[in-house]
Amino acid sequence: MDSASPADTDFTFRLDATEGAARRGVFGTPHGPVPTPAFMPVGTLGAVKTLSPEEVAEVGSSMILANTYHLFLRPGHLEVRRLGGLHGFMRWDGPILTDSGGYQVFSLAHMNRISDEGAEFQSHIDGSRHFFTPESVMEIQRVLGADVVMAFDECPPGGCDRATAHQANERTLHWLERCRKRFGEIGREGLGAEALGGVGGDASGGTGADVAAGDHHLAALREPSGIPRQTLFPVLQGNVYPDLRREHARQVRSMGDWDGLAIGGLSVGEDKDRMWETLEVLDPELPRDRPRYLMGVGYPDDLLEAIARGCDLFDCVAPTRNARHGTAWTSGEGQVNLKAARFKRDTRPLDPGCDCYGCRRFDRAYLRHLVVASEAFGHRLISMHNIRFLIRLAEESRARIAEGSFGSWSGEWLERYRAARG
Repeated sequence: MDSASPADTDFTFRLDATEGAARRGVFGTPHGPVPTPAFMPVGTLGAVKTLSPEEVAEVGSSMILANTYHLFLRPGHLEVRRLGGLHGFMRWDGPILTDSGGYQVFSLAHMNRISDEGAEFQSHIDGSRHFFTPESVMEIQRVLGADVVMAFDECPPGGCDRATAHQANERTLHWLERCRKRFGEIGREGLGAEALGGVGGDASGGTGADVAAGDHHLAALREPSGIPRQTLFPVLQGNVYPDLRREHARQVRSMGDWDGLAIGGLSVGEDKDRMWETLEVLDPELPRDRPRYLMGVGYPDDLLEAIARGCDLFDCVAPTRNARHGTAWTSGEGQVNLKAARFKRDTRPLDPGCDCYGCRRFDRAYLRHLVVASEAFGHRLISMHNIRFLIRLAEESRARIAEGSFGSWSGEWLERYRAARG
């Protein structure tokens, strides 16, 4: 792989149909195809909360996301590699995307120090201090072995002023060049013993876990052939400033022939209308023949709004996080909280139009009982439902885009959903 271009022939994108800005396609990866638009469930620590890999697949998931920051801290990227890399460790055969960990680092503002060199942060687990650089983040993600790895970027807070957003753009570009260079070097040369023993060291310069002698998983990574087939996505920043968004997108595109691009810095507290306006600004700036990943977006109405504006891939913790609080999404009643007394004797399925296991097998009264009793089975069932709800929306969107009815269908769906939600 040429270090000047992260593109890899193992990764493809076929655009099958469009309706306005909405797109239907297939993102090809070494671990299988991802029909788009697609929602990716989040497996922060190597597991989608409460669900088995088989259950995640059964609800229709084709690709999932794992978190670099959390896996680096526990159990450690080298431990994951010793146990077969993320795919073997999780027992997930489909595509995986790892984020860079940057969002977690920057969101812990009281626990970090940011410079042009990188980000020093304090572990939320044991208080230990660590230092992420663009190079170490590439090394960690290469060791984890996900199909798609994300560049290290600076995500400014929602509502920040223009000067702050511009500074974040500049730092993100500087870091992207360093990510691109290190990503390519590893692809050609493999990870040597020194790097494997030291990537992601502590803030004092100490190394990470020692490499066990004769460890065949790590030894394989010392050869280029042992590096999993991966691709690097850059992250587009610029907050909600149209000129900064256009400029950043053009600068990033000039730096490489990327297999896909991620849109960051949205859904971080800005007004929803500003988010949609920003996506409309970006649409003509992005290549039609590459997937577009909108980071951190996954509420039902947001998903449809973003699909209408040209986005292909999505992730969010909302389906499982809401489930833990008893909150579910329905087609006829919008968002509901099953703790409400009105569900105590309700023998209807949670969502009559849903084909998930919980909706096929149980009624609302039983789900309410599980939620009120803090029974983990209830969290599992609602998590399955919420993820399936988003995946069904993506499936229906693909079908509607193909037949040219997405605009009218999504408009009616959003009006009905929002009216029910109140």
